[in-house]
Amino acid sequence: MSTFRENEFHLLKALAEAEEGLLVGELATRLSLDQSLVMAAGANLVEAGLAAMTEQTYQEYRLGDLGRPLAAHGLPERRLIEAMDRAGGSATIAQLPDLAGLDKKGVGQCLRFLLAKGWAEKRGGALELSATGRLALSERSPDELLIARLAEVEESTDAELEEAGVDTAAAMKLLLGRKNVVRVKKRKLRYLEATEAGRREATTAVLRREVNQLTSAMLADGSWKDVDFRPYDMAAETEPLVPGKAHPFRRVLEQTRRVFLEMGFSEIVSPFVESSFWDFDALFQPQDHPARDMQDTFYLARPGRCDLPEDEVVEAVRRTHEDGGDTGSVGWRYRWRRKLAAEPVLRTHTTACTIRALAADPNPPRKVFCVGKVFRRETVDYKHLPVFFQVDGIIIDEQASFASLLGTLEAFYRKMGFDKFQFRPAFFPYTEPSVEVFVYMEEKQDWVEMGGAGVFRPEVTEPLGCRVPVLAWGLGLERLAMFRYGLEDIRQIYISDLAWLKETKLCQ
Repeated sequence: MSTFRENEFHLLKALAEAEEGLLVGELATRLSLDQSLVMAAGANLVEAGLAAMTEQTYQEYRLGDLGRPLAAHGLPERRLIEAMDRAGGSATIAQLPDLAGLDKKGVGQCLRFLLAKGWAEKRGGALELSATGRLALSERSPDELLIARLAEVEESTDAELEEAGVDTAAAMKLLLGRKNVVRVKKRKLRYLEATEAGRREATTAVLRREVNQLTSAMLADGSWKDVDFRPYDMAAETEPLVPGKAHPFRRVLEQTRRVFLEMGFSEIVSPFVESSFWDFDALFQPQDHPARDMQDTFYLARPGRCDLPEDEVVEAVRRTHEDGGDTGSVGWRYRWRRKLAAEPVLRTHTTACTIRALAADPNPPRKVFCVGKVFRRETVDYKHLPVFFQVDGIIIDEQASFASLLGTLEAFYRKMGFDKFQFRPAFFPYTEPSVEVFVYMEEKQDWVEMGGAGVFRPEVTEPLGCRVPVLAWGLGLERLAMFRYGLEDIRQIYISDLAWLKETKLCQ
């Protein structure tokens, strides 16, 4: 006769009464226990030779975000063959959008699926229904059957789908290249079953009382001698606790600030709404430069104009643009207009902040940086956003050199966790010499451009009263965060994906 702790006692009894193995989840329901407690008790019984545990793996299928509209409206290649059938069996590619009720992009995207299934054949500039395609008019393909089934049941196992007549292997092969249509996850089922020794032991098993703590009453009446004190099982599975933490990108921004502060820089700020003077003109960017077009820059209707700095600074910048002023340059050789310089914009780079700082105090030695949002008319895609963060910095020093600029940038990226760098020659209107910074990403086995840097030209510094070298850089931070966290799309940084936010490591 053996004594057992409470959970092990009841679990052994339940297993001995069953004729076959039981799922851990089913046992948890029967015993009103958490699955982690059932697993812990089961592991002890297995170790004692009183139970056996087996695992069964399976695939779980459910529709992705792009699968639901396909379930509702059908695959576009089916709409194409139905349209061709209505048109007599063939149609030109140019005719298909109107015939099938699809846009040109939609037709283009599904042509490869249409041809891969053998539903149509190309004849010059036209598509013709094949014999397979005519048969498909009355029979659904495996991928269509899978999508339709999942639309009915929400989720299903491979065994359930096979029982329903769906060839999942063929369906998933046809869906290759169609992301987020069907999501597949590997799952495990764990079964516990009593051994012969376990069944014999269950007939004489005695429940031994377990307690969590020793009380004064137990000491007084001596009952502590007849109980087991429940030990802590450090290996037991528990519900994960997710602590509150800063957003991963916020940590990148804060680390960027910390790195530059540790290198002896002072942080500065400037407004989001900036005059064209500080955003463009003070940086020796001509007023007819393409970057100043409305297609690239957000101009504001209100306020109608911005105040410009003192006339002495404006006049020095004007002369530099028109004929080089006192810089020794020939300038851009055009008539500079004060009205254009006063136009308000959403700042296109944080260099507008550092150039303001240079004008406010051009005396060396000085090191400042700015981390903030910038705004550009970008087409949103996996690596571009219309609003993003930059870090800009300048070093004003009589001994500043191009080599010290590269060393500063290398120190920054090393502190941010990157090891391999390249500096490639580049051109910017306001720096000479100029470089683009590239960091090697092991995951992509490629060099990725992270930002630009250089030495401010005399046409930038001298009108603002600075006569010594000024090193400058502007670096994007979202792209840095993408590679740190292994993201494929820059938009993922700003999407409230709770799973990603919970699972992202604090130290990364």
